[in-house]
Amino acid sequence: MSDQAAIGEAVARAVRALRAGHGWSLDELAGRAGVSKGVLVGLEQGRGNPNLATLIRISDALGVPLTRLVQVEEQPPVRVFPPERHVVLWHGSSGGTGTLLGGSDPRPSLELWRWELRPGEVNESDAHVPGTKEIVYVEEGTLTLTVDGRRDLIEAGTAAVFVGDRPHSYGNDGRTDLRFILAVLDL
Repeated sequence: MSDQAAIGEAVARAVRALRAGHGWSLDELAGRAGVSKGVLVGLEQGRGNPNLATLIRISDALGVPLTRLVQVEEQPPVRVFPPERHVVLWHGSSGGTGTLLGGSDPRPSLELWRWELRPGEVNESDAHVPGTKEIVYVEEGTLTLTVDGRRDLIEAGTAAVFVGDRPHSYGNDGRTDLRFILAVLDL
């Protein structure tokens, strides 16, 4: 694949993703960028050959630097994290663990964790960067989730979404082991 074709694919992928991320239609982005809808359709299908001024108008409308539009992927579209790459980053006082299963980078980043807390164990977390969201799914036991002073009990089979940009903790106040999966989206 030629460099120009790779850049065209990168622009198509970036414009589609960023436009969708804003929740904008093609017409809306065209109006904000001052370009025709046809130009955007061509770009998003990888057929366009825009000039620099057009790319700058589109990147400005999307609120990203021009480099974000033309950045050719250096990593494959799928990254596999086999068990030997999982990293235990938290050890509880009674043998519980917090294991990072995989993640993406750079920002916005997404992390996937597996947690096991023994009875009485608590993991305290400082507030993450503004806009961070977390979602937890309890597989076994009951999670005591405390966010910014509010305490909620999350039972097995239940999921909860919460803000991660405030102090929070995961605790096991029960008498049995607690297991949950956690995803962290750092915007």
